[in-house]
Amino acid sequence: MSTDTRLRIDAAAIADTLTRAGTADAVHVEEILAKARQLHGLDAEDVAVLSRITDPYLLGELFHAAHDVKDEIYGRRLVLFTPLYVSNLCANDCAYCAFRSSNRGVVRKALTRDELAAETLALVNEGHKRVLLVAGEAYPQEGFDYILKAIDTVYSVKGNGSAAIRRINVNVAPLEVDQFAALKDHNIGTYQIFQETYHREAYGRVHLRGKKADFDYRLDAMDRAFTAGIDDVGIGVLFGLADWRFELLAMQQHIQHLERKFGVGPHTLSVPRLEPATGADLASHPPHPVNDLDFRKLVAILRLMVPYTGIIMSTRETADIRRETFALGVSQISAGSRTNPGGYTEEGAASAAQFSLGDHRPLEEVVRDVAEMGYVPSFCTGCYRLGRTGADFMDLAKPGEIKQHCDPNGLSSFLEYLRDFAGQSTRDAGELCIDRALAAMDAGPRRRAEVMLEKVREGKNDVFC
Repeated sequence: MSTDTRLRIDAAAIADTLTRAGTADAVHVEEILAKARQLHGLDAEDVAVLSRITDPYLLGELFHAAHDVKDEIYGRRLVLFTPLYVSNLCANDCAYCAFRSSNRGVVRKALTRDELAAETLALVNEGHKRVLLVAGEAYPQEGFDYILKAIDTVYSVKGNGSAAIRRINVNVAPLEVDQFAALKDHNIGTYQIFQETYHREAYGRVHLRGKKADFDYRLDAMDRAFTAGIDDVGIGVLFGLADWRFELLAMQQHIQHLERKFGVGPHTLSVPRLEPATGADLASHPPHPVNDLDFRKLVAILRLMVPYTGIIMSTRETADIRRETFALGVSQISAGSRTNPGGYTEEGAASAAQFSLGDHRPLEEVVRDVAEMGYVPSFCTGCYRLGRTGADFMDLAKPGEIKQHCDPNGLSSFLEYLRDFAGQSTRDAGELCIDRALAAMDAGPRRRAEVMLEKVREGKNDVFC
């Protein structure tokens, strides 16, 4: 018997499942949605059936179910973060990416320590508390140590008052086990990397040269991260490279593999769609474009498929699309984003960007919009610092108990932002949002939240439970 426990995507099984799903039958769909509301997730056959829904009524039922499941697990809070690009150097040639090694139309840059400190200061003085540190898949002469020193630099920056980055998540090239261990030692939150596409042949067509052309090495990255002791990971698909239905079922295989082997699934799922990128014509002409309706559908299916996992919506999408997905299961969003190194302090640096943005609004405008929609903008990092990661986080998330912490923490971190950074119209919208959120909370979490909010009003910072 083989003892090989590596993940291998079973494309034949996925094709068979999609073929057998056929047309979505109303009775069967309703049964699947009732099952999903039990918060135990869905199997491959269920996902395949939901992916075939075209009837407007059944689509509405799917969207309602996704909304209810997200609300049951996470409540109405939306975690905010921003990407911090430290470098666009890259040794890979990916046909859809502006950072591709063969692209001569991009200005290459790796931030110095002083430049990175200035970028970080600009972010913390806007009110950001969480960043996703991003780098192209090559480093300056010092190698991977460049990333470790960058993490230290970001954590060292202090802004006005209590302004500082409290948690750094990281999206860098797949690493060896010892390098992952070094990341963990540098106090990161979640390690995030996307397979881009789980379809092996499609992957080969767009990853032309460089280490990233090795499909299996990238696929096994999360196994190496877990082996090194990183228990919070984020996976994702770049939708548009292959059939989105295939991608959902392949992602499900990846999640099930991690749960079987390590007892923990991914902390987050990301759902970027291909967007235009300088010097990468394929990005403007996706091989398998995903229209807006199918995009909303796949987000909703993911929420039901893996109810405990955070779903991230980036600023690749327009403000309108992002608003629509809040009700479909999204629990984390980027805001005020730039995708080029130096983008928060330099003017005219767009020629160094990785892709085009759909939502260009600054952080405060996004915060105000989210609050006016009745969602709570959260800057909380409490779980990371209290050790509620990996299995400990999942033990609370799977039965829907994590919001007993997320709701109070979200409100206290939001009030701290309002107190220190927001203009009057945003403060007014935020205070109303907080009052409504408190009124909707159960007695226990509400009492905790009220105590924490009072501490923030008294001038205390970083209050969490």
